[in-house]
Amino acid sequence: MEIAVSLLILVIALIIGIPVPFCFALSVIWLHFTLGISPQFFHLTAYSQLSSVVLLAIPLFIMSGGIITKGKIGDTLVNWVSLFIGRVRGALGIVAVLASTGFSSMAGSGAATISCIGSILGPNMEKQKYNMGKCAAIICCAGPLGLVLPPSGIQILYAWQGGLSVLTCFLAIVIPGLLLSAILCIGAYLLLRNEKGVIMPDPVPRSEFLGQLGRRTFKTIPALMLPIILLGGIYGGFMTPTEAAGMSVLYAIPVGLFIYKGLTFKELWRTFISTATTTGTLMVMIGMVMIFATILVREDLHTTLLNALMGISENPTVIMLMVNLTMLVIAAVMDDASATLLCTPILLPIVRYIGVNPYHFAAILGTNIAMGNVTPPTAPFIFLTAKILNVNVGDMLKPVMQILLFCYGPALLIITFVPELSLWLPRMVGLIS
Repeated sequence: MEIAVSLLILVIALIIGIPVPFCFALSVIWLHFTLGISPQFFHLTAYSQLSSVVLLAIPLFIMSGGIITKGKIGDTLVNWVSLFIGRVRGALGIVAVLASTGFSSMAGSGAATISCIGSILGPNMEKQKYNMGKCAAIICCAGPLGLVLPPSGIQILYAWQGGLSVLTCFLAIVIPGLLLSAILCIGAYLLLRNEKGVIMPDPVPRSEFLGQLGRRTFKTIPALMLPIILLGGIYGGFMTPTEAAGMSVLYAIPVGLFIYKGLTFKELWRTFISTATTTGTLMVMIGMVMIFATILVREDLHTTLLNALMGISENPTVIMLMVNLTMLVIAAVMDDASATLLCTPILLPIVRYIGVNPYHFAAILGTNIAMGNVTPPTAPFIFLTAKILNVNVGDMLKPVMQILLFCYGPALLIITFVPELSLWLPRMVGLIS
C-alpha cells in the first residue's frame, strides 16, 4: 500500500509541474515515514550509487555537445550532407534525419541535436517555403536519435545501473539506431514530397558539383574525425566511455576555436558554467531517483509487477508489449534520465525472467525513451523544437503523431521482436555468446 501511494505521489507531483528531483524526493520522504527507513540508508545509497567513474562520462558528453553546437562543427556536417540530396523535393527532411544521425554520434544528446540541426536547417526550410509545422516535426522526431545511437547518455545510465558493459550496450544499439534513422528518412520524404509552392535550388553543373564536393569534404574532415576518434576509441578498446568523453571535449575545443571559429573563449566559459549547472541538477536527480528505485527493488516491486503481468498472460510476446507500453508511459511523463533510472531496476528483472537478453533490452529501452520525449503530455522535444524554429506547437502535433505511429511504432516492434538486430554486433566481436 505504501509503495502504491508513493507512486501516486510521484505521478501527481509530475502532473502539476513540480521539478523532477523534488517529485522523487516527496515520494522518498513518504516512504521514510511510512516504512520507517533510516536516514543513513539514504546517505549510503546515494553515495554508493553516485561514486562511480562511469557517471563522469555524462557531464563530459554534455560539455562536448555544447562545444560542438556553438563551435559550428555541426554546420559543416549539415552542409556536406545537403550537397548530395538537397535539390530533391522533400530532401531537406532526409537531410535533417541524416544530419541528426551524424550529430548524434558526436554529441549523444537529443536536445543538443535538435538545437544544432534546427538552427541550421530551419531557415533553409523556411526559405524554400516548406510547411514549417511538418519540418519542425521531422527535426523534433529526429532529435531523439541522440538517445538511441552511441554515445547515448541513457545507455551509460542503463549499463551502470544494470551492471552491464557500456561498450556492449553501445554496440547493441548501433543497428537498431540506424534502422530507426532509415525509417525516419522514408517518413520525412513522404511527409514533404507533395508540398506545393516549394522553391527548389537551381541545378548545379557536374563540374561545379565536384568542386563543391571537394571543398565541403575537405572542410568537413575535422568534424568527421570526432565520431571516428570517439567511437573508434571505444569500440577498439583504446578508451573507456569516460575517457572517450573527455577526449571529445579536448578535440572539440581547438576545432571549434581555431578551425571553424564558431566558438569564442567567452562562449567556451559559458559552456563550462552551463555544464556545471546541468550536472549539479542531474546528480541531485540521479541521487533521488536511485534512492527511490532502490526502495522499490527492496520492497520487491518487480516481482509484484511480474506476477501481475503473468496473471494477464504468460505469453512472452504479450508481456513484452505490456513492458513497452509501461516504458512509453513512464518516458512520456519524465525526462529521459529519470525514466531510464526508474525503468531499469524494475523492468530489467522481468524481461530477463522471460528470456530477453539485457543487451537486446538496451535497444528496446532506448527506443521507448526516445519516443517518450516527443509523446504528449510532456513532450519536451516538441516545445524545444517549436522555440528554436519559432513554430506553433499546434502545427507540429499532427505530423509528430504521424511520425510516431508510422515510423517509431514499426521500428519499435521490429527492434523488440527481432533480437538479432541488437545482438549481432556484440556477438560478432565476441562480447556475448
